[in-house]
Amino acid sequence: MNKTDSQNNKNLVHYCQRLASLNVSSTRKKGNAPYKPILLLAVIDLVAQNVIQENMIFVSEELISAFKKYWSFLAPEYDGGLHYPFFHLQNEGFWHLKLQPNFNGLQPKTTNKLKQAVQYATIDEELFKLIQDPFSRKELTDTLLGVWFSSAQKEFEDILSVNEILQSSVSEEDKTISNDEEIVTQPKFYLKNSIIRDAFFRKTIVHIYRYRCSFCGLKVIHSITQSIVDGAHIKPFSEFYDNHINNGICLCKNHHWAFDQGLFSLDDDYKILVARDFIEESPNAKPLSDFQNQILILPEFERYLPRLEAIQWHRANIFKT
Repeated sequence: MNKTDSQNNKNLVHYCQRLASLNVSSTRKKGNAPYKPILLLAVIDLVAQNVIQENMIFVSEELISAFKKYWSFLAPEYDGGLHYPFFHLQNEGFWHLKLQPNFNGLQPKTTNKLKQAVQYATIDEELFKLIQDPFSRKELTDTLLGVWFSSAQKEFEDILSVNEILQSSVSEEDKTISNDEEIVTQPKFYLKNSIIRDAFFRKTIVHIYRYRCSFCGLKVIHSITQSIVDGAHIKPFSEFYDNHINNGICLCKNHHWAFDQGLFSLDDDYKILVARDFIEESPNAKPLSDFQNQILILPEFERYLPRLEAIQWHRANIFKT
């Protein structure tokens, strides 16, 4: 690890700790109100989608829309608006406001008043660079979800419910007309590459498979937000926008990559099929070829089994036979 990577890791740990210890408002009946975490998730998501390209966060329609959408399924029991966290995040030390010259010093009570009071916000430059990096972005996202939305993760049915809400939201399509007048449907911009959608799909899949790689059985858990396994799509989300549980399997980092590259697939009985046209040296681990015809480690309940139609698609289109 070079000096730059070491510094980045230090910064990542620092900002994960900052995001895990936000000063949030609370009520006696409902507990912590996650205004700030939801705004930060919306900002991270828009940076990931290149909607926010510079370290200048405006009260834009995209930000308002993303904030409202994520609020609707992460904290529907609360009433709130963007104006509250956007203004009060400045108390956390990493969020900075550029105020309008005529700002009267009063806390904005609506989003329109916020626009009149604030030109834009910036965050620490180190944090902005971390959000631009896919690995660091995932860690920051998982920290926010793991700490501030734990009630939606302690009970698996709640995780599954949120994932299904997200999948239903993907079905809300924007219709556009191509050059040949054909109607093309696409998920709304904030759902196509949503970090929240990815996070809940990942958490649902790894929970179903008990945090174990379905290919090799490896299980390593580092913390509440970190595990060695991923939720892998069988049919790519980028093509099919399919976040249903039976379009996923749980794989460790190495075997997730191998599956996406078509180095192995499955038959209709969930037996592993290993490609032949690749070179492998595995002095300290079991080679891929030794898994030929072994049965995938499967979820306990039949309703969560990988969908055969998805497996057949992967075998026909990705697998290097």
